[in-house]
Amino acid sequence: MSHDDGSNPISVDVALNHLVEGNRRFVTGNLSSKDLGRDKREDLRVNGQHPFAVIITCSDSRVPPELLFDQALGDLFVIRVAGNVLDSVSLGSVEYAVDHLHTPLVVVMGHENCGAVHATVEGGEPPGSIGSITNLIQPSVDKIRAMGIDGHELCEKAADENVKATLENLTKSPVIKHLMDGSRLTLVGAKYHIGSGEVVFFD
Repeated sequence: MSHDDGSNPISVDVALNHLVEGNRRFVTGNLSSKDLGRDKREDLRVNGQHPFAVIITCSDSRVPPELLFDQALGDLFVIRVAGNVLDSVSLGSVEYAVDHLHTPLVVVMGHENCGAVHATVEGGEPPGSIGSITNLIQPSVDKIRAMGIDGHELCEKAADENVKATLENLTKSPVIKHLMDGSRLTLVGAKYHIGSGEVVFFD
């Protein structure tokens, strides 16, 4: 796949197709066989990782990217935090993948029934450090609420808006912007539907 010399044998279109086809296999239950054995692990140890996509998604236990995209060891570089928000540490992880590993595709994936978004909609003073997450989601909730939307629809549309906000925050990184300007990186939003198992990519 990708190489540390900066070349990209895999194009963004091929990378995205890997995710689309993998999710189709997941939805239908026709999963591919995967090499999880010692030789594969040793190859990854010796030759390093060359993931074809970065996935920024929620820590929700129902949303494991490697499973729902039917991918194997070394395929995906995954950043997971409740509410799929970005702080400086998670942004640094993304920058490492796209700059050092030359991964051509970043997907920000929200999901239906997101607890972090629901907690933000409910408001109040969350315990501990949970507020550091809801504070980042709050602008998306406020934007959708200002449209007169409430209830379950507010949570779902705010989740989508939160994905868009994370995408916008990514473009503020000089590292990411430089790669996008050079057509070496593409950012895409998506939403995982827990019931159907389907990932819907945003236009």
